[in-house]
Amino acid sequence: MVYRQTRLAPTPSGFLHLGNVLSFAVTAYLARRSGAGILLRIDDMDRERVQPGYIQDVFDTLAYLDIPFDKGPVNAASFEVSFSQRQRMSLYEKALSELRSMNALFACTCSRTQLASDGIDSIYPGTCRHKNIPLDTPGAAWRLYTDERPLTIIGVSGDQISQQLPKNMYDFIVRKRDGYPAYQLTSLMDDLFWKVDLIVRGADLLPSTLAQLFLAQIMNRPAFSETHFFHHLLLSSSDGQKFSKSAGATSINFLRNEGRTSKDIFSLIGEKAGFKGITDWRALGQAVTGL
Repeated sequence: MVYRQTRLAPTPSGFLHLGNVLSFAVTAYLARRSGAGILLRIDDMDRERVQPGYIQDVFDTLAYLDIPFDKGPVNAASFEVSFSQRQRMSLYEKALSELRSMNALFACTCSRTQLASDGIDSIYPGTCRHKNIPLDTPGAAWRLYTDERPLTIIGVSGDQISQQLPKNMYDFIVRKRDGYPAYQLTSLMDDLFWKVDLIVRGADLLPSTLAQLFLAQIMNRPAFSETHFFHHLLLSSSDGQKFSKSAGATSINFLRNEGRTSKDIFSLIGEKAGFKGITDWRALGQAVTGL
């Protein structure tokens, strides 16, 4: 397969950890194998959790581990000026206006506490679906009307799998209560904007892939439906929990300050993924993909 472009898309809400590097390595490997360019796309829409130190950590980690990218910001300053998602707000607002004109949205005034009480396993119970709350109601989130249509995921080898939107993505949010666009919408619009046709994600983000494929169908964006995906295995800690940015001991920043080399870090990731003899991102990517 030959692709135009893929992306590294970290969210700077914490220091990058071993799981992030696994995803970066697979992305870089598939890109170099297929001839795709690599875009560095830092998702900073969640401004309450974003910190300058976390943005700088992205650049420090990529440099320390020698993971390449071909396009995007070269440092934190150029990111803020030219590549922050805030620079593309008009793109997201236009998409939201389009969805509104299609009557594809409904307003939801449920609080997180109410949703936690009414919902089951993070499944939205449809509380506001038929209330006809005006979209311009202060503090209302905008949700997308969803259904059970089939969605096709194309793999990196051209294989196709048909699935439906998972229940925890029913009527997912496209604009948050604070008025800012939500992740599923910004990620889709960014990938379309940058003409990304190869996306690497952890297996835990399969529901997001399906949500974005659904949204692309609703908005008649066939280019995204032709995107190829690779959902890789997840690393877990000794207690079986998925790594998170709050787990300081697995952050690259922590390991680097301990004196670990890049080879040490890749070897550690390889061991946790069940592979031996891993010393760089190429070997890790090849082992994980089997390609």
